[in-house]
Amino acid sequence: MEEILRLFPEGIRQAVHYRIKDRWKTMQEIRFRLNQPVELIFDDHTEWIETIKPDRKESIFVLNQLSEFSLYRMEDELREGYVTIEGGHRVGLSGKVNTLHGAVKAIQHIAFFNIRIAKQKIGCALPIIPYLYTDNYQNTLFIGAPQTGKTTLIRDVARLISTGWRDVTAQKVGIIDERSEIGGSKKGIPQHNLGLRTDVMDACPKAEGMMMMIRSMSPEVLIVDEIGSENDVQALMEAINTGVTVICTIHGRTLEELKKRPSLKPLFDYNVFQRIVLLDRQNHPGNIHRIFNQKEENILQKTGCFKNEVDWSASFHRHNNINRV
Repeated sequence: MEEILRLFPEGIRQAVHYRIKDRWKTMQEIRFRLNQPVELIFDDHTEWIETIKPDRKESIFVLNQLSEFSLYRMEDELREGYVTIEGGHRVGLSGKVNTLHGAVKAIQHIAFFNIRIAKQKIGCALPIIPYLYTDNYQNTLFIGAPQTGKTTLIRDVARLISTGWRDVTAQKVGIIDERSEIGGSKKGIPQHNLGLRTDVMDACPKAEGMMMMIRSMSPEVLIVDEIGSENDVQALMEAINTGVTVICTIHGRTLEELKKRPSLKPLFDYNVFQRIVLLDRQNHPGNIHRIFNQKEENILQKTGCFKNEVDWSASFHRHNNINRV
């Protein structure tokens, strides 16, 4: 995790490294706040480094590391409120907002940093991939609140679809990775394993990227993270009308909650999604709560499986405890 540790001044770097040690696999976030202890958020608990309280000088060090000493290069990211670094880790930023004509121009006097740890969990989508395939892959929506494992799941879904599983032939996959979180690309090259037949449009706005990918790379399955705007929905509808299967994620807690959002109304009016996967955390990220078909019937089978943990083996035998991501 050198790409994360390098963000911190030497003293904080050593303290964070010493505290985490070999527990990076269970790390979710590192919260770095001015004049407050550093917060370490693991899968099942939170710890504080009480002896470390970053000051303004140390926050400037982090900003310089993020921007490679050029805040001008981060202009777009500062408007969005986050920066994606090597490995697909996302650093959220908060502070005093600078506006122009009522729109956010940038965040100034940044005093709060949230480093979200990107994880690749090979095999985590094995238990659910059969639900997404019936003669062909189904248009699928993953619903979950933040930190429920949506991105981790669709990353592995992409790998499985583009490599093949059981006797299902590999298909061409196109990923629109607007936030560079799915592939964790560096200079356009994914750092995560996305499979053999996957092409990535990195750091590209979703609405524009979907049609660009269809025109240029002719994918059979299109994967997009965190849809929500009217432009995203319109682009999804256009993509589906070209015959491409779409698999995407969205922030939300329930299906009923999403149906109340005006921007998403066309998706539900036209029954775009043949599968809807609802995630929740319970005591850890990645619980598959329900899987709905197009009639909104729950088709998830929980007999003898889907309990607490993922079965990380390459086998397709189902054991207890295989739905954790």
